[in-house]
Amino acid sequence: MANTEIRTPQCPEARDLLGGKTVLVTAAAGTGIGFAVAKRCLEEGATVMISDIHERRLGEAVEALSERGTGRVSGRLCNVTEEEQVQALADAAAAEMGRIDVLVNNAGLGGFAKLVDMTDAQWNAVINVSLTGTFRMTRAVLRRMSAQGSGVIVNNASVLGWRAQAGQAHYAASKAGVMALTRCAAIEAAEYNVRVNAVSPSLAMHEFLSKVTPGGLLEELTAREAMGRAAEPWEVANVIVFLASDYSSYMTGEVVSVSSQHP
Repeated sequence: MANTEIRTPQCPEARDLLGGKTVLVTAAAGTGIGFAVAKRCLEEGATVMISDIHERRLGEAVEALSERGTGRVSGRLCNVTEEEQVQALADAAAAEMGRIDVLVNNAGLGGFAKLVDMTDAQWNAVINVSLTGTFRMTRAVLRRMSAQGSGVIVNNASVLGWRAQAGQAHYAASKAGVMALTRCAAIEAAEYNVRVNAVSPSLAMHEFLSKVTPGGLLEELTAREAMGRAAEPWEVANVIVFLASDYSSYMTGEVVSVSSQHP
């Protein structure tokens, strides 16, 4: 008889995959994928700057990461819908860390609304953060990476860029756009020795997710996962670390699914 017990694995030990690298992670405050990425990058030897729109949460995140003693971390407020703030973040990261080796575009905005009820404001808010915000950050940092002749950009997309889900037209459209942006940016960046890839998670469970998701939906989505559980944020972060590292040196323009979901 098969063992039906659902077990969450332990995070693997660090291997110094990002030793000596500098990493900028957007929307990294809180309990989600961005914070997990910052933590794993620090553990893998990187110097890290994180950004977020929430000042209190940003300060708490920097403090929590600093207390781990695994590397140097700093934070800066940034709203990726504001071009001046995006430029200021890129300038600050380059000045403080000396260069930007890796950008992780994690900023995104979700929501739930049936298409017939969705307002222009709801549509535009999600597109502006999740897609246009990724474009703004990519543009600002790619200019610097192109000048230095190296760099890696990793975008956070979603399986909804491929799959349909009711109430998610704005979010799905934004993430499909992130996938297309990733591929086009990769072609343009290749001549400068800059790689651009994306991850596409299905369901990574964290505290904030339950607050913005309609009741019963998380349970339904979890039941569709072949492993019988949602991913831990660090499991998505590990794939991002891989794409940021030299172990993926021949990968660009790829969207890597981080999912056990089946139809």
